[in-house]
Amino acid sequence: MTVFPLGADKGRQVTLERLSVSRETATQLDTYVGLLNRWQPIKNLVAPSTLEAIWPRHILDSGQLASLFPDAKVWVDFGSGAGFPDMVVAILLAGQPGRLVHLIESNQRKAAFLREVARVTGAPVLIHAGRIEAIVPTLLAPVDLVTARALASLADLLDLAAPLLKNGAQAAFLKGQDVEGELTEAAKSWRIKANLIPSLSDKTARIVHVSSAEKESVS
Repeated sequence: MTVFPLGADKGRQVTLERLSVSRETATQLDTYVGLLNRWQPIKNLVAPSTLEAIWPRHILDSGQLASLFPDAKVWVDFGSGAGFPDMVVAILLAGQPGRLVHLIESNQRKAAFLREVARVTGAPVLIHAGRIEAIVPTLLAPVDLVTARALASLADLLDLAAPLLKNGAQAAFLKGQDVEGELTEAAKSWRIKANLIPSLSDKTARIVHVSSAEKESVS
């Protein structure tokens, strides 16, 4: 992924301006980034090479979803890792009535980090430390939006999200420059209604907004 080459302070400033956040929210994002930097040497939460560009590479890339889907109240994030994209989204949505973000992460070390971020920031999240296939059937409340970033192919993500999509959820998957090929491959087994949204953080990346998807029946 290519990002604009900015120093840490400049990257922070540009990110906060593009996300149009309040001073309070900026403070919470600073807290999150601080925790990530402190936990990183012990937990190896993200690729070390991305830390220098953490604001555009991770915070902006994740946070853009909040403004793209303002009507989504209940979010489900697959393979949350260090919290990208939906811990950032949850911090941006904090204080808005009815907002809830489910973070699903099977790695116990990363789940522990997510719990600490949630405790310190007060982000409206529920953290599920387990496999996606096991957690999804337990989500009883209606879900508005399913997200994932750097987790799996589009076809595999649709398989994982199928129970939620069937019940009316939409999806937003952050993808790189190979997204057209992934759409072509997924269309072999899915009838998909989707559009591609340009990314704020990377001119080669796209967000796949899936408004509906139905698995093709096997003849």
